[in-house]
Amino acid sequence: MNPALERDNVIPAPSGNSGSHGNARSIGTILIHAGRLTLENAELILQLQREKGLRFGDAATQLGLLTPEDIEFALARQFDYPYLMPGESSISAQVVTAYAPFGPKALAFSALRSQLMLRWFDETVSGKALAIISAERGEGRSFVVANLAVSFAQLGQKTLLVDADLRNPGQHALFGLENRSGLSAILSGRSKYQAEVSRIPGLPDLSVLCAGVQPPNPLELLSRPPLPHLLRELAEEFDVVLLDTPCASESADAQTVAVRAGAAVIVVRKNASRLWQVRGMSETVAHASTNVIGSVLNDF
Repeated sequence: MNPALERDNVIPAPSGNSGSHGNARSIGTILIHAGRLTLENAELILQLQREKGLRFGDAATQLGLLTPEDIEFALARQFDYPYLMPGESSISAQVVTAYAPFGPKALAFSALRSQLMLRWFDETVSGKALAIISAERGEGRSFVVANLAVSFAQLGQKTLLVDADLRNPGQHALFGLENRSGLSAILSGRSKYQAEVSRIPGLPDLSVLCAGVQPPNPLELLSRPPLPHLLRELAEEFDVVLLDTPCASESADAQTVAVRAGAAVIVVRKNASRLWQVRGMSETVAHASTNVIGSVLNDF
């Protein structure tokens, strides 16, 4: 979404005397309900809008009553493109797509999302799950999958982020969730996924399944039939299922999860990842009949 392009086509009407252009989801109405604009200031904006033939946002910024951020906030609400404001959520600032969906980092994730929609995700059960893998720690795998999940949810895709890193989980910290139970409890037969999935406030199409208590046998749990059975169940419920994984150099967990998912994307970090490790991991996963969709160069 390009807010500059959208802004040119919107002339809101926050009050009854505002003319025939507005509707119940006008920019002015949204900002008034959000406490960012008073009725008195809205009337001043509308008066200047009528006098000079300006768009509502242009008139508001010319009067100094609204900022470009206010306009972007209203446009996101108007076009059902949810995002959060700093301080209103426990989600980490590292999840940039949740807080700054029009910035360069978020736009990079939007481009990645579009590529994945074309190359992998479809309406079939087998095209719903995708594992995000990397060779080493510190290459940005969890950062990428968290932001990508938000980006899919902002598109209106019912999205589930599964933290399948049972050794060093991190998604609960990124999304401000407790990690008392989760995937490990499901795979060990002590819980059902319906009891473990957490909806994310402010991002209505996003849910997270935390890793849960660290088990003594993570690889064995991931290798057993409950995981593919779980993924089939989740594919019936969600449009997109993204799985975070441990780094491949320390265990076979990532390869196992990728095989169960049926597809994988490899994350590499600029000036850090070793080519021989990435190539070896890619070949191992591909030889196990897993579709390696591509790689993501993380330079953030």
